[in-house]
Parts: sequence; structure tokens; C-alpha cells
Amino acid sequence: MRRADTSGWAALWGPRGKWLAVVLAIVVSGLALALGGASKVNTDPAAALPRGAESATVARLQQRLPSGQLAPALVVYSRDGGLSPQDRASIDADARRLTALAAGGRVPPPVYSDKGDVALLSVPLRGALPLADLTDAVRKVREEAAAGLPAGARAQVTGPAGFKVDLAAVFDGANLTLLAVTASVVALLLLITYRSPWLWLVPLGVIGVADQVAAKIVAVLTRTAGLTVDDSTLGITSVLVFGAGTNYALLLIARYREQLRVHDDRHLAMARAVRSAAPAVLASSATVTLALVTLVLADSPAVRGIGLAGAIGIVTAVCYALLVLPAALVLFGRGLFWPFAPKTGQPDPARDGVWARVGGAVSRRPALMTTVSVAVLAVLGLGVAGLKVGLSQTEQFREKVEAIAGQETLGRAFPAGSAQPLVLISRASAAEEVEAAASRVPGVVRVTPGDRTAEYARADVVLRAEPGTEAAFSAVRALRAAVHAVPGAQAVVGGQPAVDLDERDAATRDQKLIMPLVLGVVLLVLLALLRSVVAAVTLVLTVIASFGASFGAGWFAFRHLFGFPALDLDVPLLSFLFLVALGIDYNIFLATRAREEAAEQGTREGVVTALAVTGGVITSAGVLLAAVFSVLGVLPLITLTQIGVIVGFGVLLDTVLVRSVLVPALVTLLGDRFWWPGDPAAGATPTRTPVRQAEAARP
Repeated sequence: MRRADTSGWAALWGPRGKWLAVVLAIVVSGLALALGGASKVNTDPAAALPRGAESATVARLQQRLPSGQLAPALVVYSRDGGLSPQDRASIDADARRLTALAAGGRVPPPVYSDKGDVALLSVPLRGALPLADLTDAVRKVREEAAAGLPAGARAQVTGPAGFKVDLAAVFDGANLTLLAVTASVVALLLLITYRSPWLWLVPLGVIGVADQVAAKIVAVLTRTAGLTVDDSTLGITSVLVFGAGTNYALLLIARYREQLRVHDDRHLAMARAVRSAAPAVLASSATVTLALVTLVLADSPAVRGIGLAGAIGIVTAVCYALLVLPAALVLFGRGLFWPFAPKTGQPDPARDGVWARVGGAVSRRPALMTTVSVAVLAVLGLGVAGLKVGLSQTEQFREKVEAIAGQETLGRAFPAGSAQPLVLISRASAAEEVEAAASRVPGVVRVTPGDRTAEYARADVVLRAEPGTEAAFSAVRALRAAVHAVPGAQAVVGGQPAVDLDERDAATRDQKLIMPLVLGVVLLVLLALLRSVVAAVTLVLTVIASFGASFGAGWFAFRHLFGFPALDLDVPLLSFLFLVALGIDYNIFLATRAREEAAEQGTREGVVTALAVTGGVITSAGVLLAAVFSVLGVLPLITLTQIGVIVGFGVLLDTVLVRSVLVPALVTLLGDRFWWPGDPAAGATPTRTPVRQAEAARP
């Protein structure tokens, strides 16, 4: 073999280079961890809403009104069969005591439902309170409401203040739990994969550091570049770093093990391993990174945050996987693989393993295997029937906290829209005309004038329809049309029902724009890597089919097993992006190896050999990535649970069926046409592949 081909790589991880790489990695990582700081949380309520949305305009205008500076804590009292005179006396006493906690020292009188079984007491709190102080204030409101309440009566605190405090409590420590569970799952699967008492520590340690460095880079950008993130964004970023980073590590270590069977010098073996694995790893990481970057075009701030933070995570992971991990592996020598350390001249057991037999079976009956695979994917895709998209605010969390329970109680006793009224803001000079126009809109129960300044006036609008329903969306559209028509009023409609509508419209627009862009990115990367139109289009079609099957199976499970009422708005787009961008990784790993082998053996034998030598590592990577995404269920958001299930199942399906059966069958059916217009033999190095070299080294 020609040593010049790898002399640069060998020098990088040579006897001195490896130490330099490790020391440099320690210094850079230490500086990032020490100086990165914590992520800045954006407290602007409009920052969490789709850009250009009318509800975002309302959120900003509210800040100019006195009521916009408040976060009410709504105390909901209830008793089955009706509130008793003693209950009412206790509620009146609470109203007097709670003035000490209320902003402005005033609590409006309680409002009773028509049946007299529910009462509502609104306690205004300052919206600018830090979370710790707001939590303390809500705790005191709950204690005061519960104190002296007659037996059998219930008091639940909800409203903006209750929601903010309860949801913060649900997430308290959740990301630390997610990180611990993710690391534990990765450690266990690496230990099973390598069957070595210490090999797993190296990739886990390197990727774990990469995860923390990525988190610090994201934190810096939240303070300097206005990047908006929340707990769910940080959780998804960690999953991406661990999942993708460990996948790259598995491929690199597999190639390193192959080369150790060919070369005595471990530094040269690592240089050859990186040289052969780097194109596939870089192509895979580029696909995921570019796909995530397309999310910056989304209207939803949460989706944009996931795109930017996730891209940073992937770039960090691939840097550590290709620059730091090789040096760390070479540092420990062959003993790192004990008790199954590879020996020079040892044949590759994968050539006669289970994946070699699978590849042989597929190549003998490619048409049958293609038909069966497509039929399985089609059947799974049928599960999408009856799909519903869009969760209300009370449906987005698996845990029913007190704020959600209180809002449900309120919704049962008062008109459905009472718990979440619309906010109508207009010019003060046209307020009466706007309110009159709003009251005439079908579906509006009442319009209640609120506070005003010399410039703007606010009114609360209660709808008859339940928030999040088509009837509510229709009523919001009709209300907006009616108030927009008032001359000179500059009226806008916001509030939670309007937010739901704006977010649904933004999600629909984002899907139509970004999904084709993601496919275009994947196609371009495959064209650049494989130099084959047929191969690129074929592989893209397989991941689309895999997504369709996974999406259908996921919705079937959510409806019949989990009991979820609908998919969250961002789930279709994010699950599509993760499945297509990450799912193509395994096809890239297989196709690049198949191209390499086809140069010597021909397409049919090349894909069988490629499946034989990559099957084990890709299956391990797929199982690990599926497990890591499933860990998203640790966080209490139904959105993350749904993404974890769809992507986790999709990765397994892609690993076990699409990459192992469908793609090899299609390659066999197409033959050399699969590489059109390229030719894998053109420009191929005369150097034998590691498998062939190992065979040649046998006595």
C-alpha cells in the first residue's frame, strides 16, 4: 500500500500528534465549560409566537397597558352539588386576605357559575416578578385559598401565573434527568456492542464532553445573538449530539478495528480508518446540519431555535468524533478492545456473519424482497388514517398539574372560552365601535371592556366554542375580519385561542416550505457524495417511504395505545426532518461502502459485502439512536414523547428493513445502473480494501 496516501493523517495521530490533539481538546473544552455560562431566557411573550402573527402584535401592545404588566392567578373554587353558604363565606374571606398579595392591593369580587357549583377569584400578580418570586407568590395564594376551606370543597389555582409556575416545576431538573438517562442508555448499548469493560468509556466520554461544549456554545449565542431556546430545545439538542455523535463513533471504531487486522502500527491503522470513514461521516453530518439550518426559515420561534441549536450540536459532535476521538482511541492501543482485541492478519468475521447471510438471501431474490418490503411499509403507512393535528394548551403535558386541572374545572362551569378569553386591542378613540362590532360576531358570548390608555384600549372576548376546536378557529377569523373592518381602529385580536390559530397556520406554512428543502438538501449531498443520480433518488425515496410508515405507525400507537387526542403542531415537521436527515445516514454508510467494494467486485457482490461488513455497526448505531430518541419521553411534553416514538420506531424500521433489505434489493435489481451516470471503478485506487487485504494476509 502507498504510505503517502495517509502520511498526513498518520502524523496527526502519531506518537506526538495524539498527545497534542488530546491536550488541545482538554484546553478548548475546559475554556468552553468554564466561560460558557448559562442560557439566557427570553421573557418577551411575543418572542415565543410566530413571527408576523397578529397574536404577537397583541402581546407587544399589551405591554403598553396596565393589565399587560400583570399575571393573574385565578383561584377556582368548586364543590359537587353546589357551593354551600359556608363555602361562599370562606371565598369572601379569601378575597379580603389575598389583597395583601395582589398587585395594587385590590382583588375583584368572586364570580359564580350559573349552577353555583364553581366560583372564580382573580388575584392580579406582577408579571415582571422573577420566577422564584412568582413561585413564592402562587404558593402563598394556594395556601390562603386552602386555609379554612370547608371539607368537600376544592380550590385550584390556574391562570397565567399558575401555568407558568406549575410548568416550570414540571421541568425542574428534567434536563439533568434526560442527560443522565441518555448517557446511561448509550453506556449500556456501547458495553453490549463492544463487550469490553472499558472501550465504551472512550466514545461516551468524548461525546459527553461534546454535548456539554455544544450546550455552552448555545448558551453564549442566547446572550449575544438573540437565539431563543427553552428546556425542550436543549433536550432535543442533547439527544442529537449523543445520538449522531455515537453513530459517528461506532462507524469510526468499526473501521479502526478493520485496519488493526491489516496494520501492526495502530497510528497508521487509525489514519486509514479516518481516511475511509471521514467522507461518510462528513456527508452524514452535513446532511443533518444543513437540514437543521433550513429551520431558520420557519415562522415558529421554537422550531427556529431547535434548528440552530441542533446544527451547533451536530457540528460539535462531528468535530469531536473525527478530531478528538481518534487521538483518544490511539492513546490506549489495542488493549482497549480487550478481550476481543483484533490481531494483524486476522480475517474479518463479519464476512461470514449473519449480515453476510442476509445479504446473500436478498441478492438471490431481490424482486420478492422489494415487494415484501414495500408492502410492509405501505401497511404501516395506513395507520395515518384519521390523523388529527393540534393540541390545546391543557393537552400538551402528560402530567395534569393543578393549573391544568383548574382550567378544566373552569371550562366545565362557564362558557367554554371563559378560561382563555381573546384579547382585543384597538385605538382608544374607536374602542366602543370595535367592541360593538365584536359583540355582533356569531360565536361571541360577551365582550368585556378592559383598561385603556390615551392611545390604546383593551377588551376581553369570550367565545362559545372550546379553545383549539375548528369552531373556535372560525370564530377567531370572523372576529378579526369584523374588527379589522372598523375604520381607523387598527384593531388586533390575540389571546390563547388566537395564538392556537396563528401557530397552526405557521406550522402548515413551515411544513410546505421546509419539507421540500430538506429533501433537496439530502438529494444534493447524496449527489455530491455518490456522483450518481439513480442512487441519490433511490435512497431519498426509501427514506420518504420509511417516514410515511413510521408516521402512520406512530399515529396508530398514539391513538390506540397512548390515548393522545392529536399530534402536536410541530411533530410532523420535526419528525420528518430527524427521520429523513438521520435515516439517510445509514444509507450513506452502506452506499459509500458498496461503492468502494463495487470497484473490485461488481455491484451485486459489492452491496452484499458492504452489508456484511457494515450491518453489525449500522444495526448497533440504529438501535442506539432509536433508544436515545425514546429517552425524550423522560421530559413531560407530549410533543417530545411523540417525536421520540416516531423517530425511534422509524430509525429501527430504517435499520432493520429499509437499509438491510429494501436498499440492497433495489441495488441488486438495478445493477450497475444504480451508479449512473458514475462508475464506481473509475478512479478507484488499486489498493485492496481492508477485507481483501486481510484475506491476502492469510497463510
